[in-house]
Amino acid sequence: MDHELARWRAETPGVTAGRVHLNNAGAALAPQPVLDAVLGHLRLESLLGGYEAEDAVADRTAAAYAGVARLLGAAPRNIALVENATAAFSLALSAFRLAAGDVILTTRNDYVSNQLSYLSLARRFGLEIVRAADAPEGGVDPQSVRELIARRRPRLVAVTWVPTSSGLVQPVEAVGAACEAAGVPYLVDACQAVGQIPVEVERLRCDFLSATARKFLRGPRGIGFLYVSDRALGRGDHPLFIDMRGARWLEPDAFELLPDARRFENWEFAHALVLGLGAAAEYALSVGGDVARQRAHALAAYARQRLRTLDGLRLLDRGPELCAIVTAEVAGRDAREIVALLRERGINTSATLRAYAVIDMDEKRAASALRISPHYYNTPGEVDSAVEALAELVTTPAPGQPPFAPS
Repeated sequence: MDHELARWRAETPGVTAGRVHLNNAGAALAPQPVLDAVLGHLRLESLLGGYEAEDAVADRTAAAYAGVARLLGAAPRNIALVENATAAFSLALSAFRLAAGDVILTTRNDYVSNQLSYLSLARRFGLEIVRAADAPEGGVDPQSVRELIARRRPRLVAVTWVPTSSGLVQPVEAVGAACEAAGVPYLVDACQAVGQIPVEVERLRCDFLSATARKFLRGPRGIGFLYVSDRALGRGDHPLFIDMRGARWLEPDAFELLPDARRFENWEFAHALVLGLGAAAEYALSVGGDVARQRAHALAAYARQRLRTLDGLRLLDRGPELCAIVTAEVAGRDAREIVALLRERGINTSATLRAYAVIDMDEKRAASALRISPHYYNTPGEVDSAVEALAELVTTPAPGQPPFAPS
């Protein structure tokens, strides 16, 4: 493993440049093969032309679909490539013919953009948004989901696997089993899961799964994907605003859907990013999902252990299973200020705010939280450097504030 770690770090330009990157839940550092794929195609477009370069790499584009499919335990026909995870999630939502009185069943820890989409649909169409109860230890309670499905018969169930505001891992397989047993469509936001948690869509029993390249998958920004199950394809599910990529215009008043998930795509692609996504998928497959999970989650557990020793910090993560996202409130400080101060020291983290997770953050009585998210290419020494920097910062008062005094 030491040899593998050395190789991963050597193949990550940001690491070799001395950056301590603990913001993989935001956007991970891309490895060299991803960088080569993106820049190489941009150069090819500059030499051949955009359309001509697309034709020249058709085999590599097909390989990108195949790589993403293998990452999920799916087939290439089930993969649509789109701009980002939120676009993928919205496309899946738009496939449902929703009407006044319909119920969308979700959780108290869904991603902010998803929650906003539900609320917008409720406002526009008169839908009802129902949130299942959490289990006492944290995360959605599958029994609550089962009871609400039986009582309210939702049009769909939508769950964020790992929310943006904490290290919680939701029991998505148990929810999927409940949905399958009741015949209710199931949509999973796996934006923070893919790349740090092995994914097998058959075990999830989901109809749709949305994700991005830029986070734990270590791909480029501006590209994501949507898994569409054979069950959804067989139902004829397609996005509300279908593009010429997804259907054929047969007659003035008739069109025909493509038979596969590409019906959810748009014709215009950033093809350099598609190749970058393909390279990221291949890199993740070479590392191995179990290896990535074990290393990333162990580093996060180590970070929590170290952070518990600091006065002035309150760890916010809860749940029976925690992942490679660590959140902590810094007493009396806005997390964005701490992120900026750490960045000045060459340490990348991020901030999560109440507006990103109103229900979760209000329950924790926190307005903002520092988010530290290591990955398999990070080291305990990098975690130590972040904790040591934090130890100094939390005892240094913000302008106009008295020094923190532990109780």
